[in-house]
Amino acid sequence: MAQTVDIDSPNFVPDIVRQFVHYFYRHIRERNIPEIQSMYEVSFIKLSDRYYKSSSWPAVDLIADVVDQDHVFCLLYKEMYYRHLYARCHPDLRQRCESWDNYCNLFGLLLHSNVNMQLPNIWLWDMIDEFCYQFQSFCQYRGKLSEKTPEELALLKQCDKVWNVLEVLNVLQALVDKSGITTELEADGGAKFAATEGFMPHQSNVLRMLGYFSLSGLLRVHCLVGDYSTGLKSLYPLNLHITANLYTPKIIGSHITLFYYGAFAYLMLRRYQDAAKLFNTVLVYINRVKQYHSKSAQYDQILNKNEQMYSLLAITLALCPGASKTLDENVATQLRERHTDDIARMASGDRGTFDDRFSYGCPKFITSTPPSYDNPASGNTSQQAFRTQLTLFLAEARSHTPLPQLKAKLALYSSITLAKLSDLLDVDESTLRTALVCLKSKTFGLKWSGGADMTSGTPVSSSDIDFFIDVDAASGLEVVNVSDVVHSRHHAEFLARDIAKFEQILADIEAPPLAAAVVAIKA
Repeated sequence: MAQTVDIDSPNFVPDIVRQFVHYFYRHIRERNIPEIQSMYEVSFIKLSDRYYKSSSWPAVDLIADVVDQDHVFCLLYKEMYYRHLYARCHPDLRQRCESWDNYCNLFGLLLHSNVNMQLPNIWLWDMIDEFCYQFQSFCQYRGKLSEKTPEELALLKQCDKVWNVLEVLNVLQALVDKSGITTELEADGGAKFAATEGFMPHQSNVLRMLGYFSLSGLLRVHCLVGDYSTGLKSLYPLNLHITANLYTPKIIGSHITLFYYGAFAYLMLRRYQDAAKLFNTVLVYINRVKQYHSKSAQYDQILNKNEQMYSLLAITLALCPGASKTLDENVATQLRERHTDDIARMASGDRGTFDDRFSYGCPKFITSTPPSYDNPASGNTSQQAFRTQLTLFLAEARSHTPLPQLKAKLALYSSITLAKLSDLLDVDESTLRTALVCLKSKTFGLKWSGGADMTSGTPVSSSDIDFFIDVDAASGLEVVNVSDVVHSRHHAEFLARDIAKFEQILADIEAPPLAAAVVAIKA
């Protein structure tokens, strides 16, 4: 008598899913990159939508017999299993811990064994991206103590090493060190790496690419905990100011993540010109390539991150109007359409607009240390981390509030006595001196001028005026002397773009009319 199969059983695995797992395993064994990538990016998504839209994939024990109990493949399968679980379901504490253990086992195997396999670079990027995301998600999960049961709090106390920030950073740094990616990129700036896309004859690309993407992961984790300078230093020898040898543009998620966190780190370090340059670079990139990803599952995330960066760029220009000189024409136009009023309000010191734009554009900050589990009423620690960063940012924005009015007055004169200027601004001379020192300080900042270290730079002025205080020899009064600053601008890209447009217009004008062309054909 035939045995009845219960398709509603959690242990039921459809034949097509078993076939997918079998062929996926076989292609990995054969190092067939095109087929692996097709199954990873297309087939896995289709099967997920068909069978597991709101549930998890089969547990690894249910498919292990299909893949000959292969340990490495089972680790890779579980990596995809937990990533799907995070995307479609709500993982509990046990599943979060199991996912951490799987990443430790998978990365530990790659670090300490000679695994001679090749995987698509997009999958390797997704591993690092998901690793950082799950760390961030766990920190936010554990921070909501008021929503936890006593049993969950007791279990959290035992999980002090699970998704610990030092453990996460150690894993990422170990991947960088073991891959030798730093030495490889130092040799030629990454030109050979970008040309070969990380694939070398008779070698595995896995550890090399994981090390490369871990540089971006280190930046991301440091930014999430508010350590911006260390985040930029950890990118070495990658340099976002030199894009020619970057591999990341070939994977849109990797490129956007890298530039988003790099630009945000510069913004929080008050290096507004560098921040504007990086935001401009990635926004031009998104505008160019987003049309090719309109059917991708990541399309909504791409558009959302695009809007976040325009919001942060608006903040950058409100704090440093001179940074607008570095913007591409299209980016500047898009920014005006989105945030002209916001920039004007922020320039006048509107705290609410600063708060709204920063809250929308910033990453979801986390605390690097576990909360006090004995005090569940202490509140949401992740929200506290956000409030800390917001407070620091608003304090900096507040210090810029009186500067536009002072700068506008100075722009009207080539020289003016300190007493007269204080009368015009209706402040005493002592307060005016402080404001002048503040204006001088805020308009000067570090700007990257070369080298592999993204934290290096030269102090430059972003203002279109310069001034100094001197004593007039004739009257003995203190005088503020003002001079214009001439900034050199590079017009080559602007001219090349307009020349191309002009040539296209000429071609359209000189083209024969459609009717005339039809008559000529008939004749």
